Amino acid sequence: MARTIIGRRKEKEILVRALDSSRSELIAVYGRRRIGKTFLIREFYEDEMVFSVTGYSKGNRAVQIKNFMTKLNEVTEEFKDNEPKDWIDGFILLKKFIISLRKRKAKKVIFIDEFPWIATNKSGFLAAFENFWNDFCAARTDLVVVVCGSAASYMVKKIIKNDKGLSKRITQKINLRPFNLGEVRDFFEHKNNPIIEYELLKIYMSLGGIPEYLEQVQKGESAVRTIDRLCFQPGAYLEDEFDEVFESLFESSSFHKRIIDVLADGKKKGLTRNELLEKSGVGTSSGRFSQSLTELEISGFVLKYDSYIGKSKETLYRIYDEYCLFYLQFMKPFKGSNWQQLYQKQEYKSWCGYAFETICLKHSTEIKRALKIEGIASKNYTWSNPKAQVDMVIDRDDNWVNLCEMKFYNDEYTIDAAYLKRLETKKREYKTDKAGRKGLYITMVTTHGVKSNKYSTAVVDHDLTIDCLFM
Repeated sequence: MARTIIGRRKEKEILVRALDSSRSELIAVYGRRRIGKTFLIREFYEDEMVFSVTGYSKGNRAVQIKNFMTKLNEVTEEFKDNEPKDWIDGFILLKKFIISLRKRKAKKVIFIDEFPWIATNKSGFLAAFENFWNDFCAARTDLVVVVCGSAASYMVKKIIKNDKGLSKRITQKINLRPFNLGEVRDFFEHKNNPIIEYELLKIYMSLGGIPEYLEQVQKGESAVRTIDRLCFQPGAYLEDEFDEVFESLFESSSFHKRIIDVLADGKKKGLTRNELLEKSGVGTSSGRFSQSLTELEISGFVLKYDSYIGKSKETLYRIYDEYCLFYLQFMKPFKGSNWQQLYQKQEYKSWCGYAFETICLKHSTEIKRALKIEGIASKNYTWSNPKAQVDMVIDRDDNWVNLCEMKFYNDEYTIDAAYLKRLETKKREYKTDKAGRKGLYITMVTTHGVKSNKYSTAVVDHDLTIDCLFM
């Protein structure tokens, strides 16, 4: 590995196991654009890679085959006079090249990047690749074949859930997700650009953990100036990213965007599937809607989670991608504005609370680690009734429940007599509806902690700051 790969612990474990296994491995890697898929594979497998090719965006079959042969001719001079008429011929040449390589115990890696760009309709690429794997690679023990793509809908339907030539042939899959906050901190420290956690949190709430976005953050620049430069100034780096992301990820982005728009305009706690259907204006039996919603979940744009209304359970959906939420809340309606003025408005302060809550839901594992309960089986959900609501419930198998309150504030958070009464109401109402004989803890997760006074000491059992989210 030539360069340090930040984070990606579980993914690197998968890649190591593929090298150490006693069979050939077929790995499918997918995730949104700019997430670092190509970087991960190329850097991790730098020493083992014997052939790699990246598809041409919108290139026809002839262009793709020419590109394939150009890359093959970079690693061998044997086929310089060959002009394959189709993909079957192309893979025959790739087989010959692999056979010609010196035998060694170490695995040889073949990397096909942006696979969906090559495997267009009627190109014959997918069928030829299926035959290449089944007839050649699977019969050997010394190959790791990695196929990668940003088009989540294609990768899931055509590769991972393929019911034909690749049915159950994928040996490992990697759905690459954005960095969590701890990885973002490590990223900037590695870049020799340390940033205090409160500023990191503000950047994360707007840009999320997309490595390529984070690459644009300049040393010594505040979160406010960074967001203004990347999102609001003329020709800003992320000005058109929303549309480009959806066009690159999904075969037809119309339903995906409609769902995101409805969620952005809907209740902050989320919407049920029926509410989404109704507000989206599609038929109640729309298979295309269901497929689009599932693809948004798989790609990390939408969170599906449990919520209780009193004793009744329902499933809710909410936007889970920080950049998309920020774009729809501020970049789209305030295009051309100055963020250094916008962020002081009440709309931003209100939005911060919701964005912070979503980030806490995303970092529930870190919160449990800070509470020293990560080894206890538990389930997370939200809860409400007409008298009270709880942002996140950690319902534990040891007969205790953490009622978590998330508050984004620029200083210590002060609990007064009125808020003390609200917290006591939450405990009482939840106890009546859900807790039974379980014990209840009030757990505060705030940016800078809770100010100690007679009200906080009377009700707060755990006082966590944003430090816990970086664990």
